[in-house]
Amino acid sequence: MSTQRLHLLQSHLCPTESRGMEVVSSPLTTHVLDTTSGLPARGLCLRLFRLEDCDRQWTELRKSYTNADGRCPGLLTPEQMKAGTYKLFFDTEGYWKKMGQTSFYPYVEVVFTITNEAHKLHVPLLLSPFSYTTYRGS
Repeated sequence: MSTQRLHLLQSHLCPTESRGMEVVSSPLTTHVLDTTSGLPARGLCLRLFRLEDCDRQWTELRKSYTNADGRCPGLLTPEQMKAGTYKLFFDTEGYWKKMGQTSFYPYVEVVFTITNEAHKLHVPLLLSPFSYTTYRGS
């Protein structure tokens, strides 16, 4: 599929403004890049969870979609940022279906620990239909 066609498909995905993507300064950020096209992964659904100590259950904190730049601003407010274990769930299957492709991974879960509420954290995801890479960014 040509880069131009991929860009056109991405521009027709669900607009993030209708998904509650207000611009909020967040101490936790993510950025998803579609490495097949070299473009941001626009319209990818993601969910943020926190592992609750008392019952060891995941609590959903936010459901959102990446914007035109592949970013998801406002994941956590500074008040919500606390030490603990978190999980970002990326619906990669849904994204690739919108792009007219199949993928090996139906979803990607990135589990990480926040130890210092004062530090900003960035969790990027590099994505293709048959691989993904993540790391702690800055």
